[in-house]
Amino acid sequence: MGLLSKKDTDEEKDFEAEFHFPTSDKTLLIFTRNPELGKVKTRLAGGVGDQAALEIYTFLLKHTVSITQSLTADKQVFYSEKIRSGDFWDEEKFTKKLQHGEDLGLRMQRAFQDAFKSGYQKAIIIGSDMYDLSQKDLEQAFNALDDHDFVIGPAEDGGYYLLGMNELKAELFQHKKWGTETVLKDTLADLKEESVKLLETRNDVDYYEDIKGIEAFFPFLPQHLK
Repeated sequence: MGLLSKKDTDEEKDFEAEFHFPTSDKTLLIFTRNPELGKVKTRLAGGVGDQAALEIYTFLLKHTVSITQSLTADKQVFYSEKIRSGDFWDEEKFTKKLQHGEDLGLRMQRAFQDAFKSGYQKAIIIGSDMYDLSQKDLEQAFNALDDHDFVIGPAEDGGYYLLGMNELKAELFQHKKWGTETVLKDTLADLKEESVKLLETRNDVDYYEDIKGIEAFFPFLPQHLK
């Protein structure tokens, strides 16, 4: 087992894995927010309310667990605030860590940097709130890194839902306006001289319009939106 330290954790038994020994040559980095009322899916909450937004986010977390837990790769979950034990992420299948950095770019860069420093040859990062994503999609993304140095899953809103690489390229995480429609364009500009595989464009869940009419979300919606 790796070295453990108690740092920014919720309870005495909740430890962050500072280092662990890879059991694969590839790793999946999963960025997640701690599910707390009023603090997740705030743009979605503007249309459905805080409670519904929290329930939808929890549903998306469970979906992410279901499509990643059997993936043949080391899985690492990066919490936004505090590491939780006994939650959806089974410690037998997921290594738990904290996000470190002042903005999203620096936090992702640190995660990739640590992954390659640990010895991984392939690393892919995703969020924990993509309904339109499957285990097969993740397997195809890792396979794409056999023939390409980078893989990107474009999102319809101008960002991306997946980013993978065989080596760290720090420029991808710098000088970006995170959360805007320019992220994908600016990222691809940084990769214009690189070998890149683009996956299918997918829709992520940010606003009510993103889930409108999708039956899976009906149980969480206020009555007037069903």
